[in-house]
Amino acid sequence: MKAFDGIQKLGMSCQLHAHGRYVGLPSNNDMGNSEVGHNALGCGVVHDQGALLVNHAIESEALYNGDAWKKLMNQVREKHTLHFLGLLSDGNVHSHIKHLMAMCEKAKKDGVRSIALHALLDGRDVGPKTAEKYIEQIEKLFADFRQHGVDARIASGGGRMVTTMDRYNADWSIVKRGWDAHVLGKARHFPSAMDALVTLRQDDPQATDQTLPAFVVVDQSGSPVGQIKDGDAVINFNFRGDRAIQISRAFTEGEFGDFDRGQKPKISYAGMMEYDGDLHIPSSYLVNPPSIDETMGEYLAKNKLTQLALSETQKFGHVTYFWNGNKSGFFDEKTERYIEVASDRISFNKKPEMKAKEITDALDLELKKRDYDFVRLNYANGDMVGHTGDFDATVLALEHVDKEIGRLKKIVENHKGVLVVTADHGNADDMIMKNKDGSFATNENGKELPKTSHSLNKVPFVVYDASGRDNYRLMAEEDSGIANITATCIELMGLTPPENMQSSLLRSK
Repeated sequence: MKAFDGIQKLGMSCQLHAHGRYVGLPSNNDMGNSEVGHNALGCGVVHDQGALLVNHAIESEALYNGDAWKKLMNQVREKHTLHFLGLLSDGNVHSHIKHLMAMCEKAKKDGVRSIALHALLDGRDVGPKTAEKYIEQIEKLFADFRQHGVDARIASGGGRMVTTMDRYNADWSIVKRGWDAHVLGKARHFPSAMDALVTLRQDDPQATDQTLPAFVVVDQSGSPVGQIKDGDAVINFNFRGDRAIQISRAFTEGEFGDFDRGQKPKISYAGMMEYDGDLHIPSSYLVNPPSIDETMGEYLAKNKLTQLALSETQKFGHVTYFWNGNKSGFFDEKTERYIEVASDRISFNKKPEMKAKEITDALDLELKKRDYDFVRLNYANGDMVGHTGDFDATVLALEHVDKEIGRLKKIVENHKGVLVVTADHGNADDMIMKNKDGSFATNENGKELPKTSHSLNKVPFVVYDASGRDNYRLMAEEDSGIANITATCIELMGLTPPENMQSSLLRSK
């Protein structure tokens, strides 16, 4: 990392927390993620985030006492099926299996007699081949339900990166694949989810859970056991919004042109949360999202400072929607500009450079047209390639990012600005699974197991000031987190941060 090491030597640096309670998650055992990380970076305040909000809503029963839950129960009680759709794991980034199981138990108590689960396989926020662990938990629960008169079954599923969970409109065929399986019953048929898992892994031993094809569970006659039909209700139990918006649109929008849905069933639909607060997607949801106001973007817009946000598709919403406190659109169209570089539709380890060069090119071109007071951009390589578990590809990905950091340094020097480099969470820094004793985990052949999830490590924070100033230093406390970066950047621009923000890390020399 020649360029990155270079700006560290020329500038000032420290390390900051980007996980757990430092970004609003339930405990410090919870890995940070892109949603909460960009919320923290964009608003400078630590808010209770998705998992914690859902935990509280379930424990207090506020979730079940809300109008959305009651409406769904009234619709399906006794005569229709309640469908749960979401990521089946305990990764606690998009969802948690304990939330699903709690809602299933409550639905049974509320008189629901038919439950179907459409299980998206993780292998990304958890171990790459761990789906059977979660399938077994659900099958045990559902077997008990059937003993008590509730027809509960896993109905369909597929790996999250190829089924249902697309984001930022990057590849609608992923959503269509899920729709076909969940609604139309069109995917490869299996007698059970576990049988699907075993067979699909045998078909492609190199595949991890996140890339396994879509499947449909059928009965002895070959009919799908849990198609979504007229009169049914669907709960998307993911609490994170980015990969839940598109499937929510498919279920709720009347006019829809992103793929052919066939005959759209007349159902009730609710998200665990409102995934887009400006567009109100979906209109019905179980848990209120964090109220995030007075973000950095809004503060700069009110002060008439110009802002540029850019990234490729995979992270575009992170530097816009999440950065702005889960809000779509602009605070002030006259002072803000957003640039999206289209991501390739290819497995990221096949092209680890992704669009890093094009992002820097777009920035350079835009800055030749006009100056901006504040620019934020995201290189997606370390996260997206890191998630594949491909160590060699991840090394190449980071080499490409390092090259672009070198180009950024020159651009900032030409404009006599300040370059700030950080991360919203760890990933590429920790690529091998570890045992509880800290040793590397291996398979039966002694080969080290790749780690595809985020990490709990601190992230770097580097400030390289090319404006000629030399009157300040960085001072991070032991509990400093990435939310402290917001006020730091505002002070670097010569402004006074709002009082509600985490304190700046700048100190006078």
